[in-house]
Amino acid sequence: MKFTVSREKLLKALQKVISTVGSKSTLPVLGNVLLEAENGTLQLTTTDLEIRITTQVEAAIESEGKTTVPAKKFIALVSKFTDAEVAFTCDERHHSEVVCGTSKFKLLGLSAEDFPLPSEFTPIRTVIFKESDLRKMFNQITYAVSLDDSRKVLHGVLTSCKDNTVTMVATDGKRLALVERVPEETSGTDGDAIIPLRAANEVKRLLDGAGTVKLLFGEKQAAFESGEMRLTTKLIEGNYPNYRQVIPTSFSKFVDVETGMLLQKIELVSQVLSDNSSYIILSFDDNKIALRASSTDIGEGQAFVDIEYADAKVDVSFNPGFLADPLRNCDADKIKVKINDGFSPVALEGGEGFLYVIMPMRNK
Repeated sequence: MKFTVSREKLLKALQKVISTVGSKSTLPVLGNVLLEAENGTLQLTTTDLEIRITTQVEAAIESEGKTTVPAKKFIALVSKFTDAEVAFTCDERHHSEVVCGTSKFKLLGLSAEDFPLPSEFTPIRTVIFKESDLRKMFNQITYAVSLDDSRKVLHGVLTSCKDNTVTMVATDGKRLALVERVPEETSGTDGDAIIPLRAANEVKRLLDGAGTVKLLFGEKQAAFESGEMRLTTKLIEGNYPNYRQVIPTSFSKFVDVETGMLLQKIELVSQVLSDNSSYIILSFDDNKIALRASSTDIGEGQAFVDIEYADAKVDVSFNPGFLADPLRNCDADKIKVKINDGFSPVALEGGEGFLYVIMPMRNK
């Protein structure tokens, strides 16, 4: 096996796949990157048996073949090289020589035969999104995924396809984030799938905002394909809770407020709080939202946001982090706050199919 490849392109490819390489695996080959040189293309693959990422770059292939090399050491070398091209040669013992300019290194690899084969699956549902739209959808809701809850189904993002519309949901039991969009294309059967949070975060990282991304759903696996990149992940098995039940069917009070202004005041008032169990109080009254917070060891503070509101006064207490998260990620200039009273679920709508439902805190 022998090839020459652009150092810059090789580094970018390694940066795409390196995140699935862990240091605690019981299988040594999982610490390696699989290199396959064929037909003018170098394909790179890593896996941790849950997520598999593959990408490819153009290369001058002198001798076709495949091998694996230690992924973290390989990317460390390539990132330190300064010349334009990397020459790679591998012998039958999977000892690889890596040359860049006057620098020469030998890496001891493992046979490509030891590297886990991809699990083939038959897609039952295919969805195509613009990359920018899918990234935005994940950004709008993934912060609400719970990793502490004993219910494994809450450790991922529900992706529900019905009537050519895709609904994505994340919840930790105290709040719920939902976004609904019509994709570019859909085919196959309607149905639900739960994408693990780590896979959703990897997809966000890998998508650069240009072009489209194809989502392929099987019974137990899903794949994301965009350009030269393919990510495959196991799905979380189980039944997601009926999230529609926690969304109030009606509200009596509505407030439109500038997203950035409300976020800035929440962050400002939160400075006097000392721990995550603290709360801030939002008082809706007389065309203003008054934000108040206090703690015994730091002090107290308040700030105001002007709004149009002439209804009865309502005081609602929130975890400030839970209230700030959707504002940071909803990507809308204005947010609509929907309230019934100080104890019932409160909803925030941010346009483009985004909805956030949060339970007020009950204070002593």
